[in-house]
Amino acid sequence: MSRYLFDPTPVPAVPVRGIAQLYPIRRIFCVGRNYEAHAREMGVIADREAPFYFTKTPLDYVPTGATLSYPPGTSNYHYEMELVVAIGAPAFRVSAADAPASIYGYACGLDMTRRDLQLAARDKGRPWDLGKDFDQAAVLAPLVRAGEVGEMTHGKIELKVNGVVKQSSDLNLLIHPVAAIIADLSKYYHLQPGDLIYTGTPEGVGPVKSGDRLEGSIDGLAGIAAAIA
Repeated sequence: MSRYLFDPTPVPAVPVRGIAQLYPIRRIFCVGRNYEAHAREMGVIADREAPFYFTKTPLDYVPTGATLSYPPGTSNYHYEMELVVAIGAPAFRVSAADAPASIYGYACGLDMTRRDLQLAARDKGRPWDLGKDFDQAAVLAPLVRAGEVGEMTHGKIELKVNGVVKQSSDLNLLIHPVAAIIADLSKYYHLQPGDLIYTGTPEGVGPVKSGDRLEGSIDGLAGIAAAIA
C-alpha cells in the first residue's frame, strides 16, 4: 500500500540546453521593482537600499512555447520579461564576490501577473500572492549553463507582443545585480540547487489578450515564447 493518500505531484523540472538531464525546481523567488524605469511606470520610486522579494510556487512553472489560459479573477493580465538565475550550489550568507560560484545557469523568464489584483493588494498593504502566484504564472525557457555564457552583468533584454517591441533594456540597468541579489537573499534563506530567482523586469510592461503572441530574448540565452488562449 502507498504511504500517500493520493499520488504526489511530480517535481516540476526545466530543460537544460545541451544535456538530457532536467533541472528540478525547488523554489521560485522574484525580485520586485529592480529596474528604475519600471518602478516609475508602476508609480513608485525604486528602493536602492535593499531588494525585496515575493515568491511563486514551482507548480506555476510552464515551459516556453506553452499556450497560457487567461487566468480567472482578472481583467488586466500582464507580461514581465526577466532574467532568471538558477542556483547550483548551496549558498548561505555569501558575499557578492562569492555569489557567482553558486550559479548553475540562466534563462529567459516571463513573470505573468494579474496586475489589477497586485495593485489592489499593494494599495492596501497586503501580500501580492493573488496577483503573482497562480497557475501558469512562471514561464521559463531552457537553462543555459553559466560556463557557456559567463557572469551575466550586461546584455540586451527584449520582449515583443505580436512582433512589436514592448520591452527593451539592458541587464546592466538592474538596480541590484545578480551577485548582490544572491548575497542579500542568502542572508534570509539557505539557497540550494533547484532555487530559481526571477531578477526583475524592465519598463514597458502591459496587458495581453486572447490571441496575443509573446516572444522574448536575452543576449546569449535561449529565447522564450508563449501564446495567450
